[in-house]
Amino acid sequence: MESRIKVAGHPLHQMLIVFPLGLLATAAVFDILYLITDRVIWTHAAYYMIGAGLIGGFVAAVPGWIDWRAIPRGTRANRVGLVHGIGNVVVLGLFALSWLLRRPAPEAPPTEAIVAGLVGMAIATFTGWLGGELVGRLGVGVDDGAHLDAPSSLSALPAGAEARGVPRAAMGGHDRRSRPAAPYSGVERRTAGSMR
Repeated sequence: MESRIKVAGHPLHQMLIVFPLGLLATAAVFDILYLITDRVIWTHAAYYMIGAGLIGGFVAAVPGWIDWRAIPRGTRANRVGLVHGIGNVVVLGLFALSWLLRRPAPEAPPTEAIVAGLVGMAIATFTGWLGGELVGRLGVGVDDGAHLDAPSSLSALPAGAEARGVPRAAMGGHDRRSRPAAPYSGVERRTAGSMR
């Protein structure tokens, strides 16, 4: 199932999510470093990283929500996507709480602020895994007909162009024998002889 919002041929949600995930994870690591070293440089950095991560998370949520709404209801992908989305709202809520608790004195956050961030990061680890399940296992956000030798997403050709009979010349002159016989995603790839 292809993403509904793309930039340069790639799903926007998948491009944007790396920023808040990285910022919030690093803030949690900095909180741990603060607890170990008692140096306020770590809590100052965590405060600003959480703020930036929250902004990035809200921005990334919009195309994620639009893509989730396009998943057919009653499917496992829809259910996994719902838990992924709700879980990430909880993550953003916990980090927002952490940021608000730190605001009066970013150099000396209360214990509750650090705990909220660490719990948020633990949940984000699970919701990140769910995001990987959506893409890697359920094919959400994967171009229809994707395969290991698909043409560039910047070309005018769809991912499954060769599987749909686009002439070799349109594929840059490559020999068809070097490409998989069937699309990579969404199609059973085992042969009858290899089933056990």
